Amino acid sequence: MKYTFSRLLPVIFLAACTTTKQPEPVASNTFSPMSVSEDEPEIDNCAVGCPVGGSQQTVIREAYTLNNNRNTRFANWVAYKVTHDSIASGGTRNWRRDPVLPESDTLAPAAYTGANAALSIDRGHQAPLAGLAGSSDWQALNYLSNITPQRSALNQSPWARLELQERLLASRPNPPPVYVVTGPLFTRKIATLPAAPDVEIPSGYWKVIFTGNRPETGEFAAFIMDQDTPRAANICHYQVTINEIEAKTKPHLNIWPSLPKEVATKLKSRKGTLAKAMRCL
Repeated sequence: MKYTFSRLLPVIFLAACTTTKQPEPVASNTFSPMSVSEDEPEIDNCAVGCPVGGSQQTVIREAYTLNNNRNTRFANWVAYKVTHDSIASGGTRNWRRDPVLPESDTLAPAAYTGANAALSIDRGHQAPLAGLAGSSDWQALNYLSNITPQRSALNQSPWARLELQERLLASRPNPPPVYVVTGPLFTRKIATLPAAPDVEIPSGYWKVIFTGNRPETGEFAAFIMDQDTPRAANICHYQVTINEIEAKTKPHLNIWPSLPKEVATKLKSRKGTLAKAMRCL
């Protein structure tokens, strides 16, 4: 008996790895829906439905689910779940082009050549290595579909501290699931990659974190950080509403699409309460 993931996301899925095997390359822009056999666990990265409004290129893996943008060559969004078991150290960085995406729609490692020296740019994980290296397909975290160019000051300090809070939330006694969705913003022109001058560097990043089974019964917090966020920045000062995030996304995304409209309207217009558990007063 087979279950398809079409009931989880209203898009055409790319063939991707399951919990038992690595993905196989595809050679065209035509993709078949992914399926998984009954004795394999369903992949749960989007408890309230993954964002809608992106592209048809959605890849589902155990470690994360992402929606790719063939124009920017980065993900529109990446969703993942941090648990006690997913947290692991020692994951190495072996950068690779995503094997299930057409070569024209994502980047190769050479695209980042010279970016750090010229622009102080790191290869920044969207689904983080430290929080998800316990996944069976953790090496897919280093596929460049899950990577974006982040300024070193942002990637190594405030963004890293935000990811640390995700792990701390998942490490509490009897913690509820920690669901995260994140992505880049293009609100102004920053620069292009020196080795890939047609690739715009994102102007900033957004992230939504919630714990529990559904946002209306759990806690959530949303953040936007610009590329120029300083190393010493206090992450608590970058809280926003989900409405603010959705207004800045291009293409326009609907986060938590399966929530009833009246519930979504209420939650998205206010800052969540999860920041208190992240030591924000």
